[in-house]
Amino acid sequence: MERKTNTASTFLPLVSRQRSTAPAKTTFNHLFFKFGLALLLSTFLLQSCQEEIKEAAPTNSQTSEQLSVSHFNMKPVDIKPIASGLVSPIGLVPVPDGSKRLFIIDQIGKIWIVDEAGNQLATPFLDVTSKMVPLSPGYDERGLLGLAFHPDYKNNGRFFIYYTLPPRPGGPTPATTWNNLSRVSEYRVSGGNKNMADLSTEKVILEMDDPQSNHNGGTIAFGPDGYLYIAIGDGGGANDVSPGHVEDWYPVNAGGNGQNIEANLFGNILRLDVNSGAPYSIPADNPFVGKPGRDEIWAYGFRNPFRFSFDMSGSRRLFAGDAGQLLYEEIDVVEKGQNYGWNVKEGTSCFNAASPLQPLASCPNVDIYGNKLIDPVIQVNNYRNPANGRATTIIGGNVYRGNDIPGFQGKYIFGTFSQNPGTPNAELFMAQPSGPGLWDYQEINLVNRPNDIGYYLKGFGQDLEGEIYLTVSNLLGPSGNTGQVFKLVLADKEKGNDDNKGHGKGKDHANDNSGKGNNNGKGKGK
Repeated sequence: MERKTNTASTFLPLVSRQRSTAPAKTTFNHLFFKFGLALLLSTFLLQSCQEEIKEAAPTNSQTSEQLSVSHFNMKPVDIKPIASGLVSPIGLVPVPDGSKRLFIIDQIGKIWIVDEAGNQLATPFLDVTSKMVPLSPGYDERGLLGLAFHPDYKNNGRFFIYYTLPPRPGGPTPATTWNNLSRVSEYRVSGGNKNMADLSTEKVILEMDDPQSNHNGGTIAFGPDGYLYIAIGDGGGANDVSPGHVEDWYPVNAGGNGQNIEANLFGNILRLDVNSGAPYSIPADNPFVGKPGRDEIWAYGFRNPFRFSFDMSGSRRLFAGDAGQLLYEEIDVVEKGQNYGWNVKEGTSCFNAASPLQPLASCPNVDIYGNKLIDPVIQVNNYRNPANGRATTIIGGNVYRGNDIPGFQGKYIFGTFSQNPGTPNAELFMAQPSGPGLWDYQEINLVNRPNDIGYYLKGFGQDLEGEIYLTVSNLLGPSGNTGQVFKLVLADKEKGNDDNKGHGKGKDHANDNSGKGNNNGKGKGK
């Protein structure tokens, strides 16, 4: 299959880059969680924080909720400690070399190993702390955000990380103060120690000048096709209109990195071939090759797709959790060339940049490129949503493919960072993948934890057997040493027999407003 190859040896600012022939440097943006840092600091909580267009009929999500759900009859579950003493673990990745080791991403710049015997090693596999932009201990979305092992890691020792550095001198727009530099780099494992990376082998794959301190995205993962997928937020700030944001095709809402696929790479999920080209090439079947739009883009219209994952069997679909602004958190099934709505829509509602808590009555359902705006498959009300919201931001998870928990097979497991920014009270949920429209989901209540998991949920992980892990902390930001990793497990029999408290049954979202599609606008800020 023919691919375009990027041969540039130097990186140019994103704003000056030409489409497929320009250098590989683009302006990366992360998202760690969804509340914006500015609003977060000001509230001590979170969240900083023309062609003719078809007009859609007014959405009815203002008065409707997510579909009623019937209980999934799940077995009682609990969490088993795997690692502790971490700072801010935001993900766990298995290594595809047959060793069954698990690698933990700590936001402060370190990758830790849990070895084959379940021992947490004392020396990090990789430490890029000295290279990173200094993080705010109270709350930050920057840092070490992603890790992906090459599918042939067992033979080539190649792995990739996504992390943020200090802004480079003279950013792409002198009038704008650029906050940090996002980078995807390749490293190799040490030739003499499988538990140690060789720091001298760094090869920069992609860079982006970030205008804001939040919405950095950060997940990187190899798809079943062998290509590297990269999540990038919309540039940060609120409404997709802050400095560093460009205009798009939709005049009703100002700004539009999420909808402008020609000016930069913000608000997208990318797909790159890192097996050819320098430093990468473009797969020939990427959706915008030979069309308007950046060749690297696989899908667009995201606010902050902080965590995504591929189903490891079955359909192999890509699921992304996209942080909302003020009203809705969402999970999307991401497909080639599709537009997921931001900032024309937030969840299923029509976003109103001028007054985010007051959704518009109608909005376009097709963009200027002729692509339909795709609604989420799961929608959870943000804690600022007047309709009983209780999620600060959504944390995308994984489809359970393990064998240890009966009844979980094929269900999508996801969660929320917390129910409000000031309390470590994250919730877990289970959804039944189905067809078009919003999917049924219900809360997973752990044994002896009927209301929440008791931590801030910062990420998920999945081992090669399909079992699921939670990465958590007692603290909002990247500080302290309360970070832990837990494995989701079947509860002990004696715990599982306690049905009077509803353990293991979950709360169904048929009769409340916490998990359905109300039309209110909030802002994702991770």
